[in-house]
Amino acid sequence: MVELKSLFKLAPALAIKYFKKKSNTFTWDWYELWQDAHKKSFTVAKVMREDILKDIRSALDKALEEGKTFQSFQKELKPTLQKKGWWGEQIVVDSKGNSEKVQLGSMYRLKTIYSVNMQTAYMTGRYKTQMDNTDNRPYWEYVAVMDSRTRPEHAMLNGLVYRYDDPFWRSFYPPNGWRCRCRVNALSERNVKQKRITPYNSDGNLSQELHLVSKKSGEYKPVTVYTDPLTGKRIAPDVGWSHNPASGLNEI
Repeated sequence: MVELKSLFKLAPALAIKYFKKKSNTFTWDWYELWQDAHKKSFTVAKVMREDILKDIRSALDKALEEGKTFQSFQKELKPTLQKKGWWGEQIVVDSKGNSEKVQLGSMYRLKTIYSVNMQTAYMTGRYKTQMDNTDNRPYWEYVAVMDSRTRPEHAMLNGLVYRYDDPFWRSFYPPNGWRCRCRVNALSERNVKQKRITPYNSDGNLSQELHLVSKKSGEYKPVTVYTDPLTGKRIAPDVGWSHNPASGLNEI
């Protein structure tokens, strides 16, 4: 993943420290830990064995510390998971005693596990670095990758500039969903003037809506929605992602 390679230079010590502070938690569904709870807990849905969760956690620790690519990450982890039987579709009994056919390990799942945890850790380190420099660079610009894989909602946020303390960043500091590749650039007063940028103010443009969490359970939970003041279009992070994964973690 080219985008993640560029992040390896961004305060890796902070990213590593953030990830190491998380405690291992078992969940049947990722949404059982809601938003802010993911800041302090490491979980992989459908991993209900301590040794397997530790194997995945250890592989991610190593990837962060050594700047490993996804190819290296999966090459080392995949054989371990296959040997222990956490791979492919299987009939599994959940924590309530109900049997269910589920997808355990797969290349797609490993890529999701890698990208979500690496991106969140590095963005947390980036956020802490940017917060420490708000006197010099008080304006933040949302930056999407803007290629064929960029989801339309994230492309619509590209180029938006808000002060670091605007409520917008409480819900839209990336990552904003599964495999989100967005980032934030910090700008100085001089940068803003040179680029002739008029920073926005999110007053009146943020609201809450109930979105479906799971078709299986029919459960709905609140998601922050941003209404573009120019187009009127409404943009929301993926369900469970409308929070800043780094805010409130002053201890890192």
